[in-house]
Formats: sequence, structure tokens, C-alpha cells
Amino acid sequence: MGTAGLETQPSATTYDLEDLVANAWEGKVRVPHFQRDFRWTTQDVLRLFDSVVKGYPIGSLLLWVRKSPAQELTLGRLKIEAPAYEETLWVVDGQQRITSLANALHAHSHLHAPFSLYYDLAERQFIPPPKTREPQHIPLPVLFDLEKLIDWFATEGRSAAEYFKEAQRVAKALRQYKVPAYLVRQDDEKILTDIFDRMNNYGKRLSRAEIFSALFAGPEKGAGDRLSLSRIADRVADRTGFGIIDTDTILSSILARRGPDPARDIRNEFDPTGRRTAPEFPGEDRDTAYEEGEEALVRAVEFLQNHAGVPHLSLLVYRALLVVLTRFFAHFPEPEANTLRLLRRLYWRVAVSGPAVFKGSFTQVGRVLSARIKKGDEHASVKGLMEAMAQAQPTVPNPERFKTNEATAKVILSAWWSLEPRSLVTGKPYDAQDLSSLLGDQTTAATVAYRIFPRGLSPHQQFLAANRMFLPTDTDPVSELPALLTHQPVDMDDSTWEAVLESHCLDRAMLNVLAQGDRNGFLALRQATIAGQLRDFLGRMAEWGYEDTPALDSLDLDDLDELDDRPE
Repeated sequence: MGTAGLETQPSATTYDLEDLVANAWEGKVRVPHFQRDFRWTTQDVLRLFDSVVKGYPIGSLLLWVRKSPAQELTLGRLKIEAPAYEETLWVVDGQQRITSLANALHAHSHLHAPFSLYYDLAERQFIPPPKTREPQHIPLPVLFDLEKLIDWFATEGRSAAEYFKEAQRVAKALRQYKVPAYLVRQDDEKILTDIFDRMNNYGKRLSRAEIFSALFAGPEKGAGDRLSLSRIADRVADRTGFGIIDTDTILSSILARRGPDPARDIRNEFDPTGRRTAPEFPGEDRDTAYEEGEEALVRAVEFLQNHAGVPHLSLLVYRALLVVLTRFFAHFPEPEANTLRLLRRLYWRVAVSGPAVFKGSFTQVGRVLSARIKKGDEHASVKGLMEAMAQAQPTVPNPERFKTNEATAKVILSAWWSLEPRSLVTGKPYDAQDLSSLLGDQTTAATVAYRIFPRGLSPHQQFLAANRMFLPTDTDPVSELPALLTHQPVDMDDSTWEAVLESHCLDRAMLNVLAQGDRNGFLALRQATIAGQLRDFLGRMAEWGYEDTPALDSLDLDDLDELDDRPE
């Protein structure tokens, strides 16, 4: 990494918002080509103006001061014929803010989303374009221009004269708002792109869960006694042995319980007037949402462990599925046996065929499937979930690439867990407690999926599932697996040893090949057995050939009787 950088440190200054916007309209503010496109929505622009009027900080700008030629500029919806200037301000950081301010306050670009905002003088808030314009709804460009504001109250807004002082207050707050900025004077564009890259990609940004926790932290008093997202994660782990679920997944699960879109805007979560859709648990406060969310999450985890064959978080293929299941078990805490069977099918069909159905975009899995779950109707909900995977084709992952942080390995490990793997020394099956104790809060099963041959194989062979064994133990001498496999313990009878071998997709024929020093032959034989076992496991769990029908008691038998009674 080189040491060349700025010859002079950036200078700090402030701009009145009125002057900054005027500079933008005149073409004195420009956007470098390396900037990303404008991404903000109407809600983002609304929040920006709300922050300005409340006097909240909106962040500093980083502006590159340089000479610029005459040119036609595009800034949001604005088309500007800009003359040449000796000094212009090129936006290194702050493009979304400057573009929003310049467009929402301009008479022409104000006509287009997401810049078409109004101020409701009666409610004292910024709003999107109202369906019905009332006298107290004033366009932002009018509010920003003193002459236009006076004319408006003399004509269109005459019946809203009682709100004139409020309009003056907001107009003054807008025009005089101080926007902090750092000015960089540097001719080398590479240095500017380097600064831009570092500002946008370096460092750890706040996660969605961290933002939510900050917004709804509650008062300082009693904070130690209230549930938090991280505390819920710890409690679920203690109650289930499933491991520590990350707080973003915890948050998404809580949100999914309360509404069909777990990716919705979180800022108005406990304010029904600010939400687009009505909450499914009206009047519920933050603490109740956390408590009930934890209970639903525990039920979802227990389903994975007891019905779907997923004993630990490290074997969970996609966390979005846990979010969906939390929503289901929140609304239907004691589903019918047939529903549990259909949910098991759903989990495994999504696990192995989901990438094809959802075109690899698992960011949408939580939203698409959660929307299928209808409050108060268990049968319609599970039917909707199964229909979402109606186009899925029977799929078996390729066991030739086994990496514990990838979906294929998680599927294979779950298949192996169904065999109840046994100790090579004692012959006893490992249990969920053994697994939980060893894995703890780890997110992959790398520490219990041992390589039989750590060295001496080709790169392709190293990644074969056949070169791995699922051994959740801290007592077996796993560092010498080939020796353990080729020597039956003297105190273990043949039937127990056969059971041990079968629990690891092994048999005596393979071990005889291994004892002769034929690693390639051993791996080939075991790889074939693993592929067959994996295919059988997924056949049982996903039940591809079965009809995804509701339970018998969900059918309206009275209607069927009426049909039977019809005259021929």
C-alpha cells in the first residue's frame, strides 16, 4: 500500500441549504462519473427533509473543488445547462442528499417521484403527493421560495391563512439549515476515487438489527431487565441447544411474526399510523413483540430439530427458512400432524431446489414465503407455501464438493445425522447434546466434520464428502481415522461394529480396500454409498412424488355430500 495521498487536508466549512441548492441549480455542483446511480425512495427523501426541519444532523458532505467546463448536466430529474466555472463542487460523498434537496425544492423536478413532496401545515409533517389536495398541503418549491409562499397564501392557500406562521417557520428552517462539508482540493482523480471507495466500503456499518435495537431501545431505566435481540438469541440457544442465531435473523423472525413482509421499513414498526399495512397483533408493544417472537422462534427451532432433521444452526441450509417457520408457528403454535409433514417437505424442497425456483435470490425467500401465511387459516397457509414450490424439480446435491459453510455440505450432514452416527471407540450413538456442546455458537460444523485423509490427496479428492466423517466427539482419537477404521475394537462385538460402520456410510468391503492402502478405491466406494444414502434421505424428507393435499378434516364434507345428492 503506497503512502501518496492528499497534499493538503480537506478544509471544513458549512453551507446554508439555500445556497447549496442554488449552487446545484446553477451547475456549480456536479456528480463524478464514479458515483453510483440515484437510489433513494420517496420515504428516504421524506426522512431527509424531516431531519432538516427538526435540526437533526444529516451527515457531512465531501466535495471535490476543481475547475469545470461548460456542459449539460443531469442531476436527478434536473437538466442543467451549466457554464464553465473556475471552481465547482464535485460530490464525492453526499450525492443522494444533494440530489434530493435540489430536486424536491425545484418547481419542475418536484413533479416527479421520488421528489414530489408536500408539507401538511395542519399535521406539521412532510407527506407524499396526497390523493386529494387540501388547502393546507403546500408544495415544497412554494414553501422554499418566500415570494411564492406569500402569493400562495394570497391565492390558493387563502383558506389556510391560520397556518401562515407555521409555513414561515418551516421555510426559514429549510433555507437556513447548515450543511457541513469538507472541501478537497486535488487534481488527481485516482486519489478521489480511492477516497470514495474507502468511505463506502471500509469499516463495519450498522446492521439492520443494530439500527432496530437503537430505535426501540426504550428508556435507560430498567434496560438491564428488558429483552434485547442478543438476549433472545442467548435464551433460544439455552432452551434448544440449537446455537446462537444472529441478531439480524432474530429481528427478521420477530418482524415476520407481526406481518407478512420481514424486510419492511422498521422505523414505524410500533406506530400503526405510520405503517402501510395494519399490524397483525394490534396494540402490541415492543416488549410483548420480543417475548412472543421468542416463543414462536423456539417452536420453529424445535420443529427443525424434531421433524425436519436439523439438529443445530450449523446444519440449517438457509436462515430465511427459519424466519418463515417462525411466522407459521406464531400463528399456528400447534399445527396438525399432516401440516408438520408438509412443512418438512417444504423445508427440504426449498433446501435443495430453492436456488432454481427463486433464481438464486434468497433475499426474496423470506418475503415470498412469509406472504403465503395467512393469519387464522392453517390449511390455506400451508397450501400456499407448498404451491410456492410447485415448480420445484427433484434434486440431489452433488457430494463431490463438501465445504461446511455451503448448502450442499449442510444437507449431507443432516442426511448423516439421520443415520445416528456412532462413536468408533464405544459404539454408542452421539446425541443432540453432544453436538450442541461441541458446536456451541459456531455457524459451521467444521469442528465435527473430520477429514479422513488430511494430506496426500488431490484437490478434487480433498473436497469429496467421502473424505469426511461426522464425529461430534472430544474423546475419540480422531487424528488417526484410517487406523481407527481398519481396526475393530477388541471389546466390540460384530453386530455393534456393523452398526457403527453403517452409521458412517461404511462397510467391511470398503475397509478392506482401505487396509490394502488403496485410498482411491476406498473413496470411490464410499462416495457411491454416500450418494445413495443422500438420495434416499431426500426422498423421505422431501417426498417429491406425494400429493401436497390438506388434512382430511380441512375438506368441507357437507359440500361433498351435497354434490353426491345431486340428481343424475
